[in-house]
Amino acid sequence: MPLAPTIVERLNRARGDLRMGVPVVLTDAGRGVLAVAVEALDPARLADLRGLGVAELAITARRAETLKARAYDGDLARIEVPEAAGVDWLKAVADPADDLRLPMKGPLRSLRGGGAALHRAALTLAKSAHLLPAALVVPVADPLRLAAEHALTLLPLAEVAPELLRGSPLHPVVSARVPMVASQAGRVHVFRPEDGGEEHYAIEIGRPDRAQPVLARLHSACFTGDVLGSLKCDCGPQLRAALARMGEEGAGVLLYLNQEGRGIGLANKMRAYSLQDQGFDTVEANHRLGFEDDERDFRIGAGILRQMGFSAVRLLTNNPAKIRMMEANGIRVAERVPLHVGRNAINEGYLATKAAKSGHLA
Repeated sequence: MPLAPTIVERLNRARGDLRMGVPVVLTDAGRGVLAVAVEALDPARLADLRGLGVAELAITARRAETLKARAYDGDLARIEVPEAAGVDWLKAVADPADDLRLPMKGPLRSLRGGGAALHRAALTLAKSAHLLPAALVVPVADPLRLAAEHALTLLPLAEVAPELLRGSPLHPVVSARVPMVASQAGRVHVFRPEDGGEEHYAIEIGRPDRAQPVLARLHSACFTGDVLGSLKCDCGPQLRAALARMGEEGAGVLLYLNQEGRGIGLANKMRAYSLQDQGFDTVEANHRLGFEDDERDFRIGAGILRQMGFSAVRLLTNNPAKIRMMEANGIRVAERVPLHVGRNAINEGYLATKAAKSGHLA
């Protein structure tokens, strides 16, 4: 049926469902589960789900480590949900906001045996929807019937798994001249992913020679630093310094990638900031939330550069991971151009953590 949504379109629909607290149906080899994001779960839906089967809580191994729960499945833990546990209990396990005030959430009993592939897919979906990586998973006997009767989004794992791993193709939408403080010869290009995700932008300064390594920067969106002038990071000064350097040289490309908070989204970034106020550094805060140090996908930047006709860059960065990812995705890094700006008394600890734990270069 040509009008039926593709798996990519159903995935995007599923992300919207999870953000609204609507379950999605995941299936694999005759097995099926209902999965709902804990962050958006309400008591009425929890009661309905419990009427269909025995609920399990899926959390990442990072979050499980904080809670002293065993992650028998390696990268995740499946937690038994007590019969008396309500939405407040589930959200307290998922969200570390009150970990220090109410540290005793357990003991938590981790489940072992059986497959965890559907739980893993549920967590990946929650992350991609910029929700806390915690999902209530209910195994059900007849998932296809449930999906049809309740108009729920159905996602077979065999179709979903490859799409969750691959980077969504990006397509140019429009470009237009934008005179800027850094350079009057500025042009903004907008790229849109096929999967319905956030758009990304390329700011082109001058007319860079496609046959030569272009002065380039991969800049991840930072609402607090770029817009508000936050002193907790060096993002705003880096953005302006990179554009100024390109303006001085007369050519360059700044990729503005909508991967706020190292890929976890603004809401989760604010959660991490709150944890930093409790005394945790930026990496520890991400781990307590259930995320890795860095959840960004640098393939996006390499893809945009290739579409614009560039194959080599002089990369404005202090982050060796960006260099490795560019090289791994077909963009030669001819030179690393250091970018040391924005240090202040408030962000010294943040910058020290990036150097010590994320390998950023001095």
